Amino acid sequence: MNILQKQIRNFSIIAHIDHGKSTLSDRLIQLTGIVSERDMKEQMLDTMDIERERGITIKSQTVSLPYTAEDGTEYLLNLIDTPGHVDFSYEVSRALKSCEGALIIVDATQGVEAQTLANLYLAMELNLTILPVINKIDLPSAEVEWVKNQIEEDLGLDGENALQVSAKTGQGVDQLFPAIVAAIPPPTVDKDNRFKALIFDSNYDSFRGTIVHFRIFDGTIKKGDTILFMQNDSQYKVEEVGLFQIKRIPQKSLYGGQVGYLIAGIKNISDVKIGDTITMADRPCAKPVGGFREPTPVVFSSMYPVASDDYEELTEALERLKLNDASLIYEKDSSAALGFGYRCGFLGLLHLEVVQERLEREYDISLILTSPSVQYEITTTDGQVNIIDNPVNYPDPAEISKIREPFIKATIIVPDRYMGNVMQVCHEFRGVSKTYQYLTSNRMEMKFELPLAEVVYEFYDRLKSVTQGYGSFDYEIAGYQETDLVKLDFLINGERVDALSILIHRDKAEARARTACKKLREEIPRQQFKIPIQGAIGGKIIARETVSAFRKDVTAKCYGGDISRKRKLLEKQKKGKKRMKMVGSVEIPQSAFLSVLKSE
Repeated sequence: MNILQKQIRNFSIIAHIDHGKSTLSDRLIQLTGIVSERDMKEQMLDTMDIERERGITIKSQTVSLPYTAEDGTEYLLNLIDTPGHVDFSYEVSRALKSCEGALIIVDATQGVEAQTLANLYLAMELNLTILPVINKIDLPSAEVEWVKNQIEEDLGLDGENALQVSAKTGQGVDQLFPAIVAAIPPPTVDKDNRFKALIFDSNYDSFRGTIVHFRIFDGTIKKGDTILFMQNDSQYKVEEVGLFQIKRIPQKSLYGGQVGYLIAGIKNISDVKIGDTITMADRPCAKPVGGFREPTPVVFSSMYPVASDDYEELTEALERLKLNDASLIYEKDSSAALGFGYRCGFLGLLHLEVVQERLEREYDISLILTSPSVQYEITTTDGQVNIIDNPVNYPDPAEISKIREPFIKATIIVPDRYMGNVMQVCHEFRGVSKTYQYLTSNRMEMKFELPLAEVVYEFYDRLKSVTQGYGSFDYEIAGYQETDLVKLDFLINGERVDALSILIHRDKAEARARTACKKLREEIPRQQFKIPIQGAIGGKIIARETVSAFRKDVTAKCYGGDISRKRKLLEKQKKGKKRMKMVGSVEIPQSAFLSVLKSE
C-alpha cells in the first residue's frame, strides 16, 4: 500500500473511564475490515487478561486502519487507544505525544467528568486538534442536548457539530472516518531528511527480543539500517519494520509521520528507554525529540517473593515489565522477616494492583507486598531534611523536629444531590474543602485538599459508593504540609515484624491498629501456645488480640477425687506451654500480610 505522508492521520481516543473508548476502537477496527468477523472480539485492543476482566484499559495500544474515501483516495489512520483511569494518565500523555489530533468522547448519559477535563488539558498542552464525540446515544437515558451544552461550557469546544455515535450498536461510527480526515492535519515532518523517531512504548518477545514502538518525525527506516539510540549510544541493525494491524504486519520501509514497530535483536532490555530518540548511526540527527515528563511515583511498597529462591526471577520479571510500563520504578530492598526484594514506586493503588497481578500471571511469581506508603519529608533536630517512604527508615521520634506529608488538589464532579455525602467522606479523610461551583443546573465541581496518604488507602472506593457511581475524581500533587505522624509497629508473639509496620497520622493509629490486629488474628493459624498480636507506637501498646492455643484436656481421666490432683496436672501443662512459647516460632502466612492492606 503506497501511502503519501499527507494521507496519514495519527489520532488518539481520550475520555473518562467507562465512556466507551475501547468499544469505539472495536467498531473502527471492524469497519476497516483488518480483522475477519470470525476473529473479532470485544475489547480488541485490550490484549491483557487483566484488562478484559476488569473492563479497563491499562496499556495504550496502537493500530493502523486503512480507509478509502468516497473520492477513492486511500488513507492510513493510526489510532492510539488510551486508558481513562487517573492512575494511568501517564500512558495518555505518552500516546498523545505521537498524535496530531484526538477524539474526546463524552458519555451521553453522564456528561463531562473529571478525567475528561484532565485529558483535554493534556491534549491542549500539545496543541492537538480536538474532535468532540458524543457516545451512547442509543441509551434511553441519553441527553444529547444537555451534553452538547456541557461540551461548549466545560470544554470550550463546538458542541453543535459534535459527532453523535453509539459505539455499541455502530450507529454513526462510519461518519468518524471522513471527520478525522477533514479535521485532523497530516503529520508535519522536519525537512533535513535525517531519520528521527520517538520511542513511545516497547514490549518483550522471548523469540525476537525487545520490540520498539515508535513514531517517525523525519526520514525513512528499512531492514538492514544501523540505528542509534541517542540516550545511551547503543547501535543495532534493523531486522524488521512494520505497522500494527492487531498483528504485526512487516513493511519494506516506514517514513516520516508513520507509527510502527521495529525489531533489531535487542536482547539488552536496559538499552530501550521510553521517550528516547532513534536515529541513524551514520547520519545522526542534530538533537533528540523532546521526550515525556518523567512520571513521579506517589505510592511506595516493597515486593518480596514468597519463595526466596524466586528472587532472580523477580529481578528479570521487573526488568521486562519496566519495558512495557515506563512508570514503574524499583530498587533493591531487604527485610528481616521476608529476605531480599524490591522497593517499588507506583502512580496509584490501582497501578500497584495491576503490577502485582501482571507479575503473578505473566511471570508466575508469588509475591508478598508490604503496606503501601507515600513519601514523607522529615526534618531532624540537627536541621537535616530526609525524604522517606519506608517505615524501616523512620528515625527515632526524639530526633524529629517536624514532619511534612504530601497533599493533593482533588477535583470531584458529582450531581449536587450527593454534595453532603462527598463533604462528609472528604472530611473523614482529613480533607479541607476549597471551592464549589455549578457546572450545569444540577452538576457540581468540588475542590478539596487532601493528604495523599489517605487517598491511597481507600478513598476512591468510598467516593464511588457514596455517590452511587456518579462521582468522578481527578487529582494533582500540591506540595507538602506539616503533619503529626507516628510509626505503627505490629508485634507477633513479642517479635516486631518489620514488613507489617506502617506510617500513619496519630489520630488514625488506634483504629487502624485494632482493625489490623483483628484481621491478623483471623489469618494466623493456631499453635500449641497462645499468640499475642499487638499494635504498638514506640513502647506503648495500643491494640491487642490473642490467637488462642490448641488445648488438650489433661484432666479427662480424673473422675471426682481431690481437686489438688487436677490442679497439679493443669500446672504441669501450663509449664509445658510456657516452655513451648519460648522456643516456638510463628509462621505468618502470605494472606496475613495482604489482610492488613485491605480495609473494612
